[in-house]
Amino acid sequence: MTTLTTMPMTTTPMTIAVEAYLTLAQWLSPAYPVGGFAYSHGLETAIVEAVVTDEHSLRDWLADVLEYGSGRNDALFLLAAYRAETAAELLAVDASARAFAASGERLQEASLQGQAFARTTAAICGHDLPDLTYPVAIGRAAKLSNLPKTATAAVYLHAFTANLVSVAVRLVPLGQTAGQRVTQSLHPLCQRLAEEAATQGLDALSSSAFLSDIAAMRHETLDVRIFRT
Repeated sequence: MTTLTTMPMTTTPMTIAVEAYLTLAQWLSPAYPVGGFAYSHGLETAIVEAVVTDEHSLRDWLADVLEYGSGRNDALFLLAAYRAETAAELLAVDASARAFAASGERLQEASLQGQAFARTTAAICGHDLPDLTYPVAIGRAAKLSNLPKTATAAVYLHAFTANLVSVAVRLVPLGQTAGQRVTQSLHPLCQRLAEEAATQGLDALSSSAFLSDIAAMRHETLDVRIFRT
């Protein structure tokens, strides 16, 4: 009769990688209670004003926001927070993130989600996070959890994209399959922006997604608003 013995579990690089990605999947899941579903980042205005009307215009809008606006800058803030060695450095990164918010609603979006992320992450991971904007809080928590920095930025950008796609699915309206096509088509851009940001500092900050910024400002005066921003 063959005796089966239980081999001791060993930690392998693959195990560490899986744990890291599972943590990122949890933090950046729609189920994580940061209230991301309530924010459209100005996209609601673009839909109401018939700038974004279908799958193709949505993809173009999101690609511009990612490459030339908030997406790229958020990746830079996240990675600068990851690299910060002191509380003063971390708070300086956060001050820059607040200064780069193009409107009151953009600042509200970043600060309220950051506060919610910090509360939940402190409760489940034990990380003591100060009052930080959302990408800065994620960068700091990723550092404390020893998560891979470039992957953290890439998954953050993917979650940012997926949340805005869900806005369009509800408001355009856009079919679920079309929404998933848009999300998948932007995967390479999210990866490239994360890889580029990993080699850059805050001196690379810039923004020329002016229509997105103006849409965020105009959102404050919409007669009927479903989303907070």
